[in-house]
Amino acid sequence: QVQLVESGGGLVQAGGSLRLSCAVSGGTFSPVVMGWLRQAPGKEREFVVAIRWSGVGTYYADSVKGRFAISRDNAKNTVYLQMNSLKPEDTAVYYCAAARFSGRSYYTARAYDYWGQGTQVTVSS
Repeated sequence: QVQLVESGGGLVQAGGSLRLSCAVSGGTFSPVVMGWLRQAPGKEREFVVAIRWSGVGTYYADSVKGRFAISRDNAKNTVYLQMNSLKPEDTAVYYCAAARFSGRSYYTARAYDYWGQGTQVTVSS
């Protein structure tokens, strides 16, 4: 059974930083891509950033380019999201997600097969 467990959310002032972690477990499961998506109240879930589990390849939403950075530690089966220069509009529940298959558009939520429970990020102005 694949499990994704996020941690690291919280409350931060605008301009501050937070680091989210996502631990992946589930036997021999090896995703193709790991992503972070977020959902603010009253809005649809939106793509934030993704990274290929092996090899090279990252994908960023325009709204976070230059501020957010995704990384991975394959030995620890963990993905990280470093968020800098946070803005109030970054406030949302952040979800870690895993895609099993290649050839999808990883910029959309439907590309992902497994999801974490979400962690709240709140940025005050």
